[in-house]
Amino acid sequence: MAEKAKKTDSQKKDAREKAKQFNKAAFDKFKNGGGGFMQFIREQNVVGLAVGLILGTAASALVNSLINNVIMPPLGFLLGSADGIRGLKVNLGTTPAGEEAVLCYGAFINDLINFLVLALVVYVVIKALKLDIKK
Repeated sequence: MAEKAKKTDSQKKDAREKAKQFNKAAFDKFKNGGGGFMQFIREQNVVGLAVGLILGTAASALVNSLINNVIMPPLGFLLGSADGIRGLKVNLGTTPAGEEAVLCYGAFINDLINFLVLALVVYVVIKALKLDIKK
């Protein structure tokens, strides 16, 4: 029984050593660009794409805040809605189930304005950085 336990321990040590060697070889292969992955990352500017995505998300949040907190409240005040332009609704009547059918066209107008302002910001940034020049 002791011999069997010794064999098992030596087998476990061999298995651990093989796993370490395999992991080291796999890490070295990945580090050296194994399979072309690192080359792909470099050539396709994946890092730049990720940075652009993060900055675009932040810009979107900033534009949405500008619209919802600065532009829409005065418009809502002028239109007589406490919710800003989002509060513009038309009551279409009552459904057979007794629920009110409401057309919330103000929310659509608000989202349309958000889109247009965001598109304008992207256009201005691209023009300012001269990213639209063809090579």
